[in-house]
Amino acid sequence: MLNPRAVKTIEDAGRIINERNLTHVKIGIFDIDGVLRGKYLSKEKFLSSLESGFAFCDVVLGWDSKDQLYDNTTYTGWHTGYPDAPVRMILESCREIPFEDNMLLFIGEFTGEAANICPRNLLKRVIGRAQEMGFDPFAALEYEFFVFKETPESIREKNFKNLQPLTQGWFGYSVLRNSVCADFMEQILEMSEVMDFPIEGLHDETGPGVLEAAIAVDCIENAADKGALFKTFMKVLAQRNDLMATFMAKWSMDYPGQSGHIHMSLRNRDGSGSAFYNSSQENCMSRIQRHFLAGQQRLMPEFLCLIAPTINSYTRLVPGAWAPTAATWGVENRTTALRVIPGTEKSQRIEYRLGAADGNPYIALAAALASGLYGVANAWEPEPQVTGNAYDHQHAGHLALPATLWEAAQRLKCSEAARELFGDAFVDHYVATREWEEREYRKHVSEWEMERYFEII
Repeated sequence: MLNPRAVKTIEDAGRIINERNLTHVKIGIFDIDGVLRGKYLSKEKFLSSLESGFAFCDVVLGWDSKDQLYDNTTYTGWHTGYPDAPVRMILESCREIPFEDNMLLFIGEFTGEAANICPRNLLKRVIGRAQEMGFDPFAALEYEFFVFKETPESIREKNFKNLQPLTQGWFGYSVLRNSVCADFMEQILEMSEVMDFPIEGLHDETGPGVLEAAIAVDCIENAADKGALFKTFMKVLAQRNDLMATFMAKWSMDYPGQSGHIHMSLRNRDGSGSAFYNSSQENCMSRIQRHFLAGQQRLMPEFLCLIAPTINSYTRLVPGAWAPTAATWGVENRTTALRVIPGTEKSQRIEYRLGAADGNPYIALAAALASGLYGVANAWEPEPQVTGNAYDHQHAGHLALPATLWEAAQRLKCSEAARELFGDAFVDHYVATREWEEREYRKHVSEWEMERYFEII
């Protein structure tokens, strides 16, 4: 039988569907928030669409993560009638869903006008820029996520309070914990292999019920697919075990935040190896790596809402929470926003530690890559590196990060670099979605406000 990861052509797709005796397949498209939206399609409809064209309602680009319709976007809305938009099915994305009896999944991406704001197409445009500059970008994503002994029903019954984590206490890298939970851990590892987002490392992080998974490095387009699929199906697998996994940046101020760190490198397209590695330079940093680092550093404040896209994202970006508070860099320094990792020709890279687990992998990778390429194109040099505890350094002015989603969205709106790299259509649409998110938040009266003001003020 044909391996799903060997599917390349329409003929391959027809063959594997027939070999598995499938009457339907599952298709999906990732929206602005990185949520997989999709449906089952009959075999006949799917194969016909590959020949004649496929379309999907563009509302998935016009609503938020709670299906509330944006009222401030121009691409789609009531004024356009939410028409279908053309979609290209990516045959090479074919994967088996291990717990759906041979079911196959295919990822799609918007084309035509919708491609301008489609997250997957955004990343592809940035990859094209890298290739034009002579580089092939590679990336690996690491995700921290909390797991609870809860269900979608129980968390609502409890009003999201007094939730029971999978494990108790603070016990990072615990062999005791991962051995007791071995059945669930083995399911995670097996799923990651079957669905081709292989995990290099899986361990308990410090905090009750928190795990960290490091997905293997790949070309950056594949890395984005793997990260997005991992987040989706990790939540599916948890719920199938009467558990829940959350990738919120911070679910409780009593516990650490949840990162989505990005490891990134460039290789020369001419076959001459790493563009980041030069053994004759300090920390083996090549000129290209210095410029790339400088671009990521200088544009980080302008691009922050692409990396930290929710209201909740900004609760993580506080001192002492293993998350950066300014656009700093250091060598093997986990208190900085950018960590240079010296190594061999194969392993020399930059860790973009600003990333949080709640980010859309396509957009976050596009931002981290595009900013670095901009630094290379302009031959920028990084600020002096930070040694020791970066939280002890006061960084005002150009290195300071926006403190709220609204402020971050305004920085992106005014960013000339963002408009050059991503296009006006994407920047305007994305900023509008973040402004909407902030407006939705401001409709809410928090528990903190009630406890603080109800009786006394």
